[in-house]
Amino acid sequence: MKTNNTWEHPYTPPAQYSKRVAYFSMEFGIDSIFRIYSGGLGYLAGSHMRSAFDLKQNMVGVGMLWKYGYYDQVRDSNSSMKSLFRERFYTFLQQTDIIVDVNIGGNVVKVQAWYLDPSVFGTVPMYFLTTDIEGVNDYLSQTITHHLYDSNAAARIAQSIILGVGGVKVMEAIGGAEVYHMNEAHALPLAFHLYNKHGDVEKVKEQLVFTTHTPVKAGNEERDINMLNKMGFFAGVDLNDVRKITGHEHTDSFGYTPAALRLSKKANGVSQLHAEVSNKMWEGIDGRPEIIGITNAQNQKYWQDQELKEALDADDNEALKARKRKLKEELFKFVANQTGNLLDPDVLTIVWARRFAGYKRADLIMRNHQYFYELLSQTKYPIQIIWAGKPYPLDEFAVDLFNRLVKNTHLAKNATVVTGYEMDASALLKKGSDIWLNTPRRPKEASGTSGMTAAMNACVNLSINDGWIPEFGKHMHNAFVIPQADETAPVDIQDEHDYQHMMRILTEEILPTYYDRPSEWWTIVKNSMKEVVPFFDSNRMADEYYTRLFN
Repeated sequence: MKTNNTWEHPYTPPAQYSKRVAYFSMEFGIDSIFRIYSGGLGYLAGSHMRSAFDLKQNMVGVGMLWKYGYYDQVRDSNSSMKSLFRERFYTFLQQTDIIVDVNIGGNVVKVQAWYLDPSVFGTVPMYFLTTDIEGVNDYLSQTITHHLYDSNAAARIAQSIILGVGGVKVMEAIGGAEVYHMNEAHALPLAFHLYNKHGDVEKVKEQLVFTTHTPVKAGNEERDINMLNKMGFFAGVDLNDVRKITGHEHTDSFGYTPAALRLSKKANGVSQLHAEVSNKMWEGIDGRPEIIGITNAQNQKYWQDQELKEALDADDNEALKARKRKLKEELFKFVANQTGNLLDPDVLTIVWARRFAGYKRADLIMRNHQYFYELLSQTKYPIQIIWAGKPYPLDEFAVDLFNRLVKNTHLAKNATVVTGYEMDASALLKKGSDIWLNTPRRPKEASGTSGMTAAMNACVNLSINDGWIPEFGKHMHNAFVIPQADETAPVDIQDEHDYQHMMRILTEEILPTYYDRPSEWWTIVKNSMKEVVPFFDSNRMADEYYTRLFN
């Protein structure tokens, strides 16, 4: 058991990174074997923790120790998706003697912290919270930290209380932080704990900063203010005071994001476009800071294949091509093991892989089914397509879409769907594909970091001009960028516009370039690899958070 419970790092932080920052996130994608993440929010947070360590920043991470993780994506007997919840054990974590009390619904729940040493994965020190303490908490309290993004409303509220109030109390037990950073508004109860402590909104703001990730109002969490109050979300702050300091005097629908904005000294979106969208979306919130853009990035050292990097650095085209072909073979073994489809490493391979959500439009390329199958069957410019991604398990639309893709491709030799989109599978897909297809309905993609790590691995983005792409993509130079649709047009009109331009670019530009003008293709690949770093490496991002948000 770890008993030396002090704020300590295996290095001395340089002056520009010396401020003590506690980074709160509901999920962290640190490594594939540590299954406490669901998707992009976690991947981003994991890369941040790695780069904060690389830069010797005075930061610690605070998260949740999910007993069953998110879920394992498996198949039933007819290949439809199933969600498997399996208990996890992590021997690389150290149990600590830090146990704090958190009030939930009038009951005291004990929260214990487990420690992740920087030597394990190359992150800053991290603390993970659990209520699953037999003989101490009752069974219902134990279940709070069982499932990431529990579908039960009361459980979700309790999870926020544990992360926010439990997390800040754990930080106070090791000496406290100067800045508390909320990566999305899940940890908002920590703001009310600070208000209870200081009794002054301005003093709360001095310590609190906030990153918003959701560019659609409907996607920002709202709950009944009376239910939140009854459960202890406001950490003992009087409800009338809560209404006053968060601007909810005349409504019982409590918005997490507006409250977080009002209680933070600084706030940011996760791309420049996302910051513009967010400022417009929340322009009616009095007393909020301007939402600045700190564009997401990913950890190059973790995500980029070293041999690809060495070939690029040496300007060795033959080594680059050979390594890419080898990586395609490795991906195709993974695919064949699941599906029986053995793909061809000499064929242009398209991958659509990310969280399954309606606005991301996984099936856009199949909008015209007849044409899609004609495209698959033509032999002049052969193509292969792989889908991957994990829906929220109770999102019936997303699960149905996944299953329809399985059904619609099960007889095709060159189109298939794989399960298990964890970090190791994500890396295989990025390293083994030629085109990374990104089809969100603009401007609903806050950032979209998967395309960054694809570009690092000799995979070219074919993307809607959303999220990070406007800051990177130059059509036919380092990416293929789909022209913008009229965002005020009906959804079906937007979808048809995006579909027509996507297929035109694919058939008239990508395929002829790949097969008929390979030297031009590899120039685009190399431009993409060169230009995605250093700006979209998370070391830049981690530095920018200190210089623009924390300091």
